[in-house]
Amino acid sequence: MFSYSLSPDGDVLTLTAPDGTCSRFHAVWLRDNAWDVTTRAPSNGQRLIALRDIPADLRVSKVNMSDTLTLEFSSDERIAYDPAWLMRHSYDRDAAPAPGQFDPHQEGWDAGLSKALPTADFATVGREPAALRDWLAAIRRYGFAKLTGGPVEPEALLQVAALFGYVRETNYGTYFEVRTEVNPTNLAYTGLGLQAHTDNPYRDPVPTLQILYCLENSAQGGENMVVDGFKAAQRLRDEDSEAFALLSSHCATFEYAGEAGVRLTARRPMIELAPDGALQAIRFNNRSTAAITDVPFDKMAGYYAAYRRLGEIIDDPAMEVTFKLQPGESFIVDNTRVLHARKGYSGAGHRWLQGCYADKDGLLSTLSALEHARAAE
Repeated sequence: MFSYSLSPDGDVLTLTAPDGTCSRFHAVWLRDNAWDVTTRAPSNGQRLIALRDIPADLRVSKVNMSDTLTLEFSSDERIAYDPAWLMRHSYDRDAAPAPGQFDPHQEGWDAGLSKALPTADFATVGREPAALRDWLAAIRRYGFAKLTGGPVEPEALLQVAALFGYVRETNYGTYFEVRTEVNPTNLAYTGLGLQAHTDNPYRDPVPTLQILYCLENSAQGGENMVVDGFKAAQRLRDEDSEAFALLSSHCATFEYAGEAGVRLTARRPMIELAPDGALQAIRFNNRSTAAITDVPFDKMAGYYAAYRRLGEIIDDPAMEVTFKLQPGESFIVDNTRVLHARKGYSGAGHRWLQGCYADKDGLLSTLSALEHARAAE
């Protein structure tokens, strides 16, 4: 059973769970996060009050604990709370962890994941919500996943995007062709091997998901590779914390001007952290890195050494997962986390993939809705 204590001034409520875990909550936070009908719209959960509606000197004046926790505030409001909900949303924890941590839903990986690629069947995820939920959860966990058994027809990749969200159109179109071209606008359209990279770092916001769908693949070579950029960043941090700090605290500049009327530029760190130090994004693309001018002179040599070492870690075969797509197969990557690459391929045979971009918020929204529905069963 839950228990509580209240500070003498009524400013802080301490809640103790049956397992002995304690969490403190400020009165103003409790009032702001109430779920009664005067605070939240029952139809959509959106907040109906602004912070200006809560007195700055608000206090808890009385507490009643039964199956629910009922608080009376100095503003003469009486509101019931679910103590389990409060504990799930506790903010009373130790200082922020060391920089470079994964989100709790994410798991780092290296070449060892080759033995158990996150994979699902196209038709199954299309008709079974549980299979779709598990596939989307794997993308959230690892930052990439495959689909097999899809139709071998142009624009089938749009059906993949429709499983969870919408295509993000760019100057490359709704989708783009990935095959050898003469005088291409982008090196992706040649048979050259490509270093592991994130796509479109010159955009702000960057496309957060990329889908690549195979229609033909009889050429020699051309295997796809993926690298966990967050795992690479952690490896750099563990080897050299100063190198990690240089790449996460100074902006690089990325640019693209391969088409008439298009000049894209963005300034972001190669390793981007949230304010609490959690890994937020990786931007790494040697083809699109412009002159780096946001690093002070006395730190530039160290910055380039850190940049070089990050590239070496990314190129390490121990970091890569490699697979060759067959017609009707596709894979999706979290473009803010997972770098993708391609081995070179010869002119013999044919290699035809189609690619498109989508947004991670759509994927996470669909996943959250599916998980909520499962919990409500």
